[in-house]
Amino acid sequence: MVVLGSTGSIGTQALDLVRANPDRFRVVGLTAGGSHPDLFAAQVEEFAPAFSGLGESASVEAAAQECDVVLNGITGAVGLRPTLAALDAGNTLALANKESLIIGGPLVKERARPGQIVPVDSEHSAIAQSLRAGSAAEVRRLVVTASGGPFRGRTREQLAEVTPAQALAHPNFAMGTVITTNSATLVNKGLEVIEAHLLFDVPFEAIDVVVHPQQYIHSMVEFTDGAVVAQIGLPTMLVPIALGLGWPDRVPDAETPVDWTKAADWRFEPLDEEAFPAVRLAREAGVAGGTAPAVYNAANEECVAAFHGGRLSFPQIVDVVADVLATHDVRSNRPSLDDVLAADAWARGEARTRIEKNHGAA
Repeated sequence: MVVLGSTGSIGTQALDLVRANPDRFRVVGLTAGGSHPDLFAAQVEEFAPAFSGLGESASVEAAAQECDVVLNGITGAVGLRPTLAALDAGNTLALANKESLIIGGPLVKERARPGQIVPVDSEHSAIAQSLRAGSAAEVRRLVVTASGGPFRGRTREQLAEVTPAQALAHPNFAMGTVITTNSATLVNKGLEVIEAHLLFDVPFEAIDVVVHPQQYIHSMVEFTDGAVVAQIGLPTMLVPIALGLGWPDRVPDAETPVDWTKAADWRFEPLDEEAFPAVRLAREAGVAGGTAPAVYNAANEECVAAFHGGRLSFPQIVDVVADVLATHDVRSNRPSLDDVLAADAWARGEARTRIEKNHGAA
């Protein structure tokens, strides 16, 4: 296996699984972005991969190495080239870097042979597992669950006072700055709706989002006869990662099962799209297609950085993304890599312009 983004949350958990299953997994490649050089050096020393390196170009090269599976645990649009490299090399791609599929869209799907991409996002792993219960023709809708983030129940007015530290206090998961902030704004859930559409070829109108704060039910599939099949487990990433590495086989004892001897209450709530419009906006970007999802993602990455730099308020993150998306001209539903990268760069520039105007006005 090759692990891209080995020092991040997904990468470090994957290496924990390797340590627990040395007879099953062997690391032949490790790459990281470079923000944790000491940890990366320790990983390279421990696992002694044939290839290791820091940065995007190293990840592209590593993804093309001869191996059984490439785990793309990189965060953000920078994961697109490594995703394409893994697919072009014929390697199975365990995909945690949802952004590469979302912004690449048809470009990524056209490169992938059937079954070559295995989802590692917990929601999409849950859907993939639940889909084993029936045929594609029997699927009525997908139900993607959301924790609601740390600000569930707040009004838009109350969200104006949110601080970066509060946004990073996710109720269930420990993740990096971008993903944790995206979970607070629900941009992450919007991205997951687009990802579900691309992974499972289900139309947007047949993909629902429901708030489930406890996050024991990772997502569900509703079939045409009214049956709903759900994947249940502790609110961790170990099962999705293990299944991504071993697909279609399970890795024994990857995670502790739910303790059914203890009483528990699981709750479901509708999504408040007035306070959290990111999911609706993502649907619009997904329906528009072409380079619109790349614009949604790139503008958001810039806005998240600005929020943590004190230059945008929390609600303004999605406001600026919406403004940038509204001015984007989708010219092709089958964008090339150059088209995607150009749209990404354009969106970042437009977002920065609006951020500076907002900051100057404040």
